[in-house]
Amino acid sequence: MLDKAFDALKSHDWGKKFDDLKPITDEIVATHGDAAARKKLEDRLAPVLKTDASRSAKLFVCRQLMVIGTASSVPTLAALLPDKDLSHMVRYALERIPAAEASKALRDSLAQVKGELLIGVISSLGVRQDAKSVAALASTVLSSDSAVARAAAAALGAIRSAEAAKALSSAKPTTEVKSAVTDASLACAESLLADGKKGDALAVYKKVASEDQPKHVRLAATRGMLACAGK
Repeated sequence: MLDKAFDALKSHDWGKKFDDLKPITDEIVATHGDAAARKKLEDRLAPVLKTDASRSAKLFVCRQLMVIGTASSVPTLAALLPDKDLSHMVRYALERIPAAEASKALRDSLAQVKGELLIGVISSLGVRQDAKSVAALASTVLSSDSAVARAAAAALGAIRSAEAAKALSSAKPTTEVKSAVTDASLACAESLLADGKKGDALAVYKKVASEDQPKHVRLAATRGMLACAGK
């Protein structure tokens, strides 16, 4: 059954039922906790991405690699990040692969993609809370593309480290990006406060409170400062 499913995968395309591929997903469920068995499945799935298989088949493979993918699949997935038809699902797979290689692949692709694909990669780095991407994201906050800049600010807010907070604090965003930087800064401050890093959190809250901000932002910063003081 499994061999037939992999044969069906080669010719799978839009409009065809996924029933023929079900043995693959069933096997993934059945091998939960069995790393060796899942590695064998991964080694059969990943190479499909290098073939002329249909977009539908490759998206199916990416969805499975979200579950069983390891570092060995990263190069194959990373090569497809610039592909506008597959990049989104490739990113989702890389987001979930628990290997440093996946984060590096996403970081490396920052210089290879543009527009919506770049925004997607930036978002994935935020999802992975990739501390090593802080410097690159900090410079991207200054991008002339406001959508890209906002995405970079949001990613730094998702990373929520002291370094991310400092990068946001030193940024000089355009008017279109300022609110995204502020929101991300407050997210960092909340995380720092929760981690007991009151000094770092207080510095962020003071910076936000001292700027020309809407009333609700100033109130949030004030509450944060009071929390840092234990009030």
